[in-house]
Amino acid sequence: MDAGLHCEIHDGIATLTLRNPAKRNAMTPAMWRELPELLDGLGADPAVRALVLTGHGGTFCAGADIGSLGDAGGPRELAARAEEALAAFPRPTLAAVRGACVGGGCQLAVACDLRFAEQDAVFGVTPARLGIAYPPGATRRLVGLVGPAAAKYLLFSAELIDAGRALRTGLVDEVLPSGGLERRVAEFTAVLRSRSALTQQAAKEFAGGLPDGEQAAVRMAWWRGQEETAGEAREGIAAFLDRREPRFSWSPPAGPAA
Repeated sequence: MDAGLHCEIHDGIATLTLRNPAKRNAMTPAMWRELPELLDGLGADPAVRALVLTGHGGTFCAGADIGSLGDAGGPRELAARAEEALAAFPRPTLAAVRGACVGGGCQLAVACDLRFAEQDAVFGVTPARLGIAYPPGATRRLVGLVGPAAAKYLLFSAELIDAGRALRTGLVDEVLPSGGLERRVAEFTAVLRSRSALTQQAAKEFAGGLPDGEQAAVRMAWWRGQEETAGEAREGIAAFLDRREPRFSWSPPAGPAA
C-alpha cells in the first residue's frame, strides 16, 4: 500500500487516515504537503461538522520519515505548515490514537482539539533524539496543553509515556480499553453533530486566543448577529422548554467570518 492520506466523509464527520504501513504511518514530505490542501477543502464544506484524524492499522503515526529530515529543513517547514493548518481547522478536530503517537505524529495530535486514545497508545515528543529544534508554534501548543513542566519533561528527555500518564498530564482527554476507540469516537462525534455548530466554531475561535478590547467586541457582535440570523438561540431555548432535542440549522457563511 502506498503512503498517503485517505479521507472519508460519513454523516458530516470527515475521517482522515494517515497511511504509510511500511514505516508505521510515518509522514513523508508528500503527506505533509498534501495535508493543508486537503484541510482547506474540508473546511470549506459546510456539511463537514467535525474531523477525526487517525492512523492506518494499529499505529497512529511514528513521526516524520527520518530519511527526509536532513533535506535542508524543507520537510520540517512542511510539517510546521501542516500542523498550523490542522490547528486552524474551523470545526472540532479529534485525534483517535492507537499504538505509537510519536514525533511528528504527536505534533499532529496536539494540534487537534481533543485526543482519545486506546490503552496501548504511547506518546513522545522526540526532537532531542535527533538534535533538532522543535518549532515555536508546536512548543507553545504543547505548553498550553500540558503545562510548562510536563512539556519540558517531554521535550528535554524525548522519553515515551503511556496512555495513563498522558491522561494525567492532560495530553489526552479519554483513554479507552483495547477495541473500544472506534465505538467511543462514533458516539462522541454523534454528540458533536447534535450540538450547535455556531457555538462550537465560536468557542474554537475564542479558545485560540483573541485580542482584548475593541477587536473582541467586534467578533462577539459578529457571532451574535449570526445567532440572530440563524435563530440558533431561539431554537435552543424553545427545545429546552419543550423538552425535546434542538434542531440547529446554522452553517458557516461563504467567505471569511468577518
